[in-house]
Amino acid sequence: MFAIFKKEINGFFSNITGYVVIIVFITVNSLFMWILPGEWNIPETGYANLDTLFFLSPWIFLFLVPAITMRMISEEKRLGTIELLFSKPLTERSVVYGKFLASLFLVFVALLPGIVYYLTVFFTGDPPGNIDNAATAGSFIGLFLLASVYAAAGMFTSSLTSNQVVAFVTAVFLCFFLYAGFDYAALLPGSGKINEIISMLGINEHYKSVSRGVVDSRDLIYFTGIAFIFTEATRLSLLSGKWKKTN
Repeated sequence: MFAIFKKEINGFFSNITGYVVIIVFITVNSLFMWILPGEWNIPETGYANLDTLFFLSPWIFLFLVPAITMRMISEEKRLGTIELLFSKPLTERSVVYGKFLASLFLVFVALLPGIVYYLTVFFTGDPPGNIDNAATAGSFIGLFLLASVYAAAGMFTSSLTSNQVVAFVTAVFLCFFLYAGFDYAALLPGSGKINEIISMLGINEHYKSVSRGVVDSRDLIYFTGIAFIFTEATRLSLLSGKWKKTN
């Protein structure tokens, strides 16, 4: 698994993919937080918080994370190198989780500049340090957990096709549904209790819960559970393709 992880990390930073993901994430957030006028501009609002970052990032990751994962398996299929991987002493699980962890590492690197945002707000607040540290830490954790689900879903769509564009578009729609689709479904006429349950099936409800600064075990189980389901679905997809080629 470590060999796959190392291979993917080298692949990210030996071409433009890794740098583009990090630069786009930083640039878009910075523009809205500090430069463009409006309700998301921190100096204009006068509030010492990073709400803009934590509101925008799930939507930015909605495109950036599928851009990371779209090539991971589909490209291996297109080039025929997936068979080469299986010819080595590697299990489908080690291949999937090695690639999954590599995508999470890139997300983690993209989030690191958030420390600069935090320090800026921390020291420029009036008085300095006037920021909710628990909610900020929870929001960073929630954002990373959200991205892990996006990555797992993106890996799954990448395992279904050899076309990177198809994998990307499918992953975007799937991640959008997981993030906001259940919230929209909960708005449909019906019993309040049922709508509440439907809303709890989506990422957004759990992301907001973690962002309050209280990391509930139910939220952790949700994020890890959904990521596990998609990574295992990816493994089964690879196993199915391998079985078809041998029969």
